Amino acid sequence: MISAAHASLMAAYNQWMNSRIYAVCARLTDAQRKLDRGAFFGSLHHTLDHLLYADLAFLSRFTGDPPEVPALGVVLHDDFGALTRARAALDRRLIDWAAGLDAGWLREPLTYRSLVDGQARSLPRWVLVTHLFNHQTHHRGQITTLLSQLGLDVGSTDIPFMDGLDTTPTHAPGRR
Repeated sequence: MISAAHASLMAAYNQWMNSRIYAVCARLTDAQRKLDRGAFFGSLHHTLDHLLYADLAFLSRFTGDPPEVPALGVVLHDDFGALTRARAALDRRLIDWAAGLDAGWLREPLTYRSLVDGQARSLPRWVLVTHLFNHQTHHRGQITTLLSQLGLDVGSTDIPFMDGLDTTPTHAPGRR
């Protein structure tokens, strides 16, 4: 089972990586961001919008806010500026939400109906929180690949290079 500290780390990582990716994407024209590049969601813009949608859908399941999300495949923000602002706000919300998690909540099951296949599923919340952060990483990997193909580099995507990470050793040297 993951811990609340793990969820907080992943929420911070999500925010850090999104800020880097959005900064690089802002250097592109709207047409370049929206060009179908053969990715699962076609364009950079639609992949970024899908990530926002999925995060919102899982937060809706976890918190009840929003009470409903649009149908799968609906573009939430066609305008990059609006998408950028919504992403920043949702990243802040994810950080605040993760900071309030506890082991008891993570262990409890959550039953929900999938927006992908309509099937009801019941899983421990920690599994669904793991999926939330894994899903983000998966699609950001696609985005960084597309950006790399355009000759654009977001820099290191590794958690140990994240700004503000506490690097204080928690054990004696040579011990694990």
